[in-house]
Amino acid sequence: MERPREFVFDIPARPGIAIRDNADGPPATPKDAATVILLRDVSDGVEVFLQHRVMGMAFAGGMTVFPGGGVDPRDADASVAWAGLPPSWWAEQFTCDESLARALVCAAVRETFEESGVLLAGTEDSVVADVAPYHEARTALESREISLAGFLADAGLTLRADLLHPYSHWVTPPQEQRRYDTRFFVAKLPEGQRADGATSEAAAAGWQPPAEAVADAREGRRTLMPPTWLTLVELAEFSKADAVLAEPREIVKTVPTLVRDGENIRVVLDTSES
Repeated sequence: MERPREFVFDIPARPGIAIRDNADGPPATPKDAATVILLRDVSDGVEVFLQHRVMGMAFAGGMTVFPGGGVDPRDADASVAWAGLPPSWWAEQFTCDESLARALVCAAVRETFEESGVLLAGTEDSVVADVAPYHEARTALESREISLAGFLADAGLTLRADLLHPYSHWVTPPQEQRRYDTRFFVAKLPEGQRADGATSEAAAAGWQPPAEAVADAREGRRTLMPPTWLTLVELAEFSKADAVLAEPREIVKTVPTLVRDGENIRVVLDTSES
């Protein structure tokens, strides 16, 4: 699917964006982050789990996003029990070293659990179906009182990297004051689990067909950043979550550029394999 080369956003419609001026010095260094596109099958197609971020947040406040967040240095802990393709494979997919690849996968699992209550863990042969026993651990993870490695070890759980699939790679525009180098993953909701909005970062959360979410954005009922918008457009082409997971993906780094255009901000997409 060919990506459009430009998106145009009205400045008042994007309360979470803060644009640097040229005089502000060199661009901020992007922080590594992971985002998970969580899918489920319904009778008439696929739905995606979306969160409406709290307005006052420093990054993407008031916007609709997928669960995700920054990498915690402890996410690179090599003691995590691991099932699925090794960090070396993920490093190839995301063009990074193995330590960062491990941290990205762990961050994806941790952030998904913190922000949606969905836990991509279990044993070598099974996936957790009831996350209720881990409620306190979820709260402690969100407050950074414990690490993912510590939680999984204490619970006797194995991280199920095989439930995740690489999807895309986006870097926040250099003109923004806060920047993230984000690898996107896609995963299917495990059987027996449910996603919720019980996180301090979301004002609301829920499942929605991708095409409906895009229509909401076009009609001004929600605000999407370019990665979210384009991903939803792509997902609208699928009728089954398994088809999304099976679709071959070439992971190409995309770095949008923000250009002032009168009262608007034009978002110009740029892709690079470097």
